[in-house]
Amino acid sequence: MSEILDLAATNLLSPVILSFVLGLLAALGRSDLSVPEAAAKAMSIYLLFAIGFKGGAAVADNGLDATLVATLVAGFVLSAVLPFIAFGMLRVMTNLSRIDAAAVAGHYGSISIVTFVAATSVLEGRAISSEGYMVAVAAVMEAPAILSALWLVSTGGSGRRMDSELMREIMLNGSIVLLVGAFIIGAVTGQDGLDKVSNFIVAPFTGVLCLFLLDMGLVAGRGLRESRGVLNMGAVAFGIAMPVVGSLLGLGAALLVGLSPGGVALLMVLSASASYIAVPAAMRVALPEANPSVYLTLSLGVTFPFNLTIGIPLYVAVSQAVTGG
Repeated sequence: MSEILDLAATNLLSPVILSFVLGLLAALGRSDLSVPEAAAKAMSIYLLFAIGFKGGAAVADNGLDATLVATLVAGFVLSAVLPFIAFGMLRVMTNLSRIDAAAVAGHYGSISIVTFVAATSVLEGRAISSEGYMVAVAAVMEAPAILSALWLVSTGGSGRRMDSELMREIMLNGSIVLLVGAFIIGAVTGQDGLDKVSNFIVAPFTGVLCLFLLDMGLVAGRGLRESRGVLNMGAVAFGIAMPVVGSLLGLGAALLVGLSPGGVALLMVLSASASYIAVPAAMRVALPEANPSVYLTLSLGVTFPFNLTIGIPLYVAVSQAVTGG
């Protein structure tokens, strides 16, 4: 327990987390601080490209092996299964409609790439190595959860069905295309390609991440301020309990595959996180009647801060305890 508390304290005092806290407090205090939408979009593009490129270069350096394939399969299965667990918990713990519950569930099967990046920063700070191809697992876990959420709605008598046009919208979502595309570029060009652009995607990365999390804090704070009366205590409890449930399933899958302590921690983080970029965009197209105040506030205003402050230190500590790393 003391190790978890020490790691949590260290994580809370990092520039990345403090930037998020600054944005959160500014929004809750009704400050006029804001990040222009175009700048936020540019930072999102930069982060996705840098993450994908570095992951692809790591895979090129590592090579294709059975563990990589097994990890990709595990990530796909987790993303497809987690929404069903989340949906069941939501139906018990909240009074959300079937459509709102399915939309929320889709977010909790997909992943938060920024939570993933924050976790990699924590691992690097503690000199814990991890498999470089975990970013490929993150990319694989984006879409299956969306399809599971739509299946939950389609079986509930709503009349909503998945078709080729909807599938196209989901699979060509900008964040998925950019992450996968940058990953392929990194895999093709390898370490030589990474060396050529390292001054752009390696050195400035943490600084850009701080500014991006400042904006995320502002968004989360506004969501919490404006969602009073929308979310009850059951929904908030779900936003904290579901990451823990997801992390345990990720832990089991990682041990089954045979990942390193760092890889175990990252698969736990991916399974515990909730999307607030790819899935909201897909839900606006696929389930326009779902309430964004519910799914965005839960994923960004409740689960995201929980994972940043408590979840990541917990997952890292558990992964080390279980693996002996």
